[in-house]
Amino acid sequence: MSIVLTPELKKEYEDLFAACTVSSVRQHDVEKIRDEIISNKIRYQSVESTTSVPWYVISVIHCLEGSLNFKTHLHNGDSLSAKTIHVPKGRPLGTPPFTWEGSAEDALKFDNMTSVSKWTLSKILFKLEGFNGFGYRTKHPEVLTPYLWSFSQHYSKGKFVQDGKYDSDAVSKQCGAAVILKLMEDKKDIIIPLS
Repeated sequence: MSIVLTPELKKEYEDLFAACTVSSVRQHDVEKIRDEIISNKIRYQSVESTTSVPWYVISVIHCLEGSLNFKTHLHNGDSLSAKTIHVPKGRPLGTPPFTWEGSAEDALKFDNMTSVSKWTLSKILFKLEGFNGFGYRTKHPEVLTPYLWSFSQHYSKGKFVQDGKYDSDAVSKQCGAAVILKLMEDKKDIIIPLS
């Protein structure tokens, strides 16, 4: 099933983001993530300058895929000392070891993020959900993807614990990308355009 950014999906993203609040028990965790992202803003901006993907979008992918570790591939958190071994396997092209910036550029190109001409809120959330995959939307629509909404009131449980394997009782231990972006916007670190 091909997922496209329809007007209805655009409104869904915008409404969820507007209503999004950080879980009170996770507030400190999200603030800590935000502080670490801000402290590395220059590295994210260097990749933005070569890809046109907003630095804050790159930063939340880095958080979810590599736990903000600059020794891992942006694609999936595998070590930069070799090509990726998890999906997408065998990236980037070339000979390891890889730089974080070079691998990040490859990951963003590989996932067609460098072709986006206008980074609006709904486009950001759509591309982030797509980066992780639309499995929740297509196979478990009763659960909003934790990749975006974990640590907010929009998500409580249900998780793909590995590729293709879903557990309705598993709970994501990672903060969702939209939740980080929401805090960054609330703190005036970023302004995400609606249109």
